[in-house]
Amino acid sequence: MGGADCNSTDFGAAAYWDARYSSPSTGGKGRGGFFDWYQAYPALRPILRACVPTSSRVLMLGCGNSLLSEDMAKDGYEDIVNMDISSVVIEQMKEKHMDIPQLTYMQMDVRDMSLFADGSFDCVIDKGTLDAMMCGDDAPHGASRMLAEVARITRPGGIYMLITYGAPKERLTILNQARCRWNVELYIMPATPEYQLKRSNGASHASMEKVKLTVDGQLPPDYVFKDPESNFVYVSYKSDTASENNSIVGGQGETTTSE
Repeated sequence: MGGADCNSTDFGAAAYWDARYSSPSTGGKGRGGFFDWYQAYPALRPILRACVPTSSRVLMLGCGNSLLSEDMAKDGYEDIVNMDISSVVIEQMKEKHMDIPQLTYMQMDVRDMSLFADGSFDCVIDKGTLDAMMCGDDAPHGASRMLAEVARITRPGGIYMLITYGAPKERLTILNQARCRWNVELYIMPATPEYQLKRSNGASHASMEKVKLTVDGQLPPDYVFKDPESNFVYVSYKSDTASENNSIVGGQGETTTSE
């Protein structure tokens, strides 16, 4: 879902996604008709288990036909609500996962999640949905509406976990528009196969680097990407109180590499 696609396709439209998931040529990608944007659960598991207790009520934004929710349920997560603008993929996933009670599915537009009360979720996970909204015909307004809704339905102290190709300069700017104070931690993950795995004691696993943002919420000026196509994971903690100046506070951790 690269930025070049934004010029020709409205990724914020239900019609586009209904057509995509109705087509065997696109809906059938991945494992058994499933497809995961960016990163699959094995790569994301360390950060999810570290930040999100299995008892959390989780919302999966723009779930599509990803296996992420299924894999999380198999790993002990108890309550995952999956939503997508496409009624086609929601019906597909309801049928495929009818025997997994931890998973529920709802057709909904991320720009209007009024069916959910304020503070309904402990964690909201977004793997590519904000990126899609940034490519919508109503961008950036639609993306701002989405993030305002995310801020509203996340409980104080809860997490919005954004997995994206967007660097801080673009993504923190739009995050900052939500009427919410986020305390953001940034992790960078390699995306291309030659960079994705590293060896440690004979076991291969995805590498993930925690990077301390600058005071103004940007990457350190001397930061060098190990993989030019890296994905960014923003773990944004919602403050207990709304912020009128909408400022974002960068994570306080030192730059580290997960092992």
